[in-house]
Amino acid sequence: MPPRSRPTAKVSLAVVNLDTATFDCSFGRGCDGPCCRNGRPSVTPEERAVIEGVLPRALPLMRPEARAAVEADGFVSARTKLGQPMVRVTGGACVFFNAGCVLHTVGTEDGESYRYKPTQCALFPLEKEDGEWFVRQWGYEGEQWDLFCLNPANSTRPAADSLAAELVRAARVEAGGA
Repeated sequence: MPPRSRPTAKVSLAVVNLDTATFDCSFGRGCDGPCCRNGRPSVTPEERAVIEGVLPRALPLMRPEARAAVEADGFVSARTKLGQPMVRVTGGACVFFNAGCVLHTVGTEDGESYRYKPTQCALFPLEKEDGEWFVRQWGYEGEQWDLFCLNPANSTRPAADSLAAELVRAARVEAGGA
């Protein structure tokens, strides 16, 4: 019997390098979350309201120094990216990082892991620049972030498979939803 091939995600989103990109998130399997330590996503007013709504559930899951910073000064900093405030960093990591993303944990409890995460986090490594979506990869579009997961030599898994949920969410974002 011949081996079966896995179907790829069928999404109505044009991603310029989807046919060739590979990606496999290895968090918890040798990766300790450098994207959560160094990412500093921006947060839209809508995302900020969603996070504020779930913050009472997220606070007990946070690192003590992160919780103290958020309770004192909020979860966004004075720094901006894409014209929006960025998530605060304490102790070298996003305030929501504690052996994983606490917003992801709360979202999973509610049935949708990306429900409360900023869009930039939820879509990683998908990126939109100059009107085109692409999968971030070493050597593509001048990628400068030296993350293991962005090295196509480290995974044979097609990004169309591994990023199926992210592609669906990106298509919703593209259509004007979240």
